[in-house]
Amino acid sequence: MQEEDLTITSGKISPTGEFLFQKGIRLSGLLIAGLVVCILITLIFQSIPAFKHHGLSFFFSTKWDPVFSEFGVVVFLVGTLLTSFLALLISIPFSLSISILLGEYLKKGWISAILKSCIELLAAIPSVIYGFWGLYVLVPFIRPFEMGLGIIPYGVGIFTAALILAIMIIPYSASLGREVIQLVPAELKEAALSLGATRFEVMTQVILPYARSGIFAGILLALGRALGETMAVTMVIGNSNFLPESIFSPSNTMASVIANEFTEATGDLYLSSLIEIGLLLFIVSTIISVIGRYIIKKLSIQQQHS
Repeated sequence: MQEEDLTITSGKISPTGEFLFQKGIRLSGLLIAGLVVCILITLIFQSIPAFKHHGLSFFFSTKWDPVFSEFGVVVFLVGTLLTSFLALLISIPFSLSISILLGEYLKKGWISAILKSCIELLAAIPSVIYGFWGLYVLVPFIRPFEMGLGIIPYGVGIFTAALILAIMIIPYSASLGREVIQLVPAELKEAALSLGATRFEVMTQVILPYARSGIFAGILLALGRALGETMAVTMVIGNSNFLPESIFSPSNTMASVIANEFTEATGDLYLSSLIEIGLLLFIVSTIISVIGRYIIKKLSIQQQHS
């Protein structure tokens, strides 16, 4: 057998192996891109009947009444954004603290192993389990809190859903944050310590600035998880199709209304309206992802120049 026919020769990849490898990774990339395009095209075509009937009013109306064929997405868009960003604000202090603890202070040892396992377990728990836990534990806890504030003690609502989401997304941002903090060169930390900096100053002025792009990427990943969460939110948000008056009011998200009403949708217009909500959720997630990646790129450029 000739040398050029071998995939690996003397520890080196032959031209044939290199060619196949390049074609393989390019094909994989094209398949992923094609899958995203196919999903988008499917959503667009299935949404055409609803768009023809409602026009742009679908994106500005707060009415959702299938009986009279009045459909508007504003209530669900507001509910989605409120729950997702509120959950993100609640989760950031905890996820950042966990990242710092496991990435800098407890890198090894049995305590670190237990904490890492717990974080991985939180990410692996099915969302419906979070929903059940929220109904039987969190909702009864929230009601006295709402009574103390002098508001109607629904228990369920945007705030309860945001708390559930915050717990669910902590593992995503915490795990990525821990990884990037561990990648900070030891030379930078040792140089700061040798100049008399305290460990707190090293963390705030060396480690976090160096790892900020990776930390923000983890936060962006957590936000994407929160935007698309369905079952847990559906079980504790209250499923109200009215514009919320406060963060404690019952509401609905784009994902939860699709989960609740898709199997009950009768008629092409009703079904197409739900699919149009899915299309809007796809677009919102894409826009937030693009903005986030732009910010990450800017942070990386600033880090290289500094």
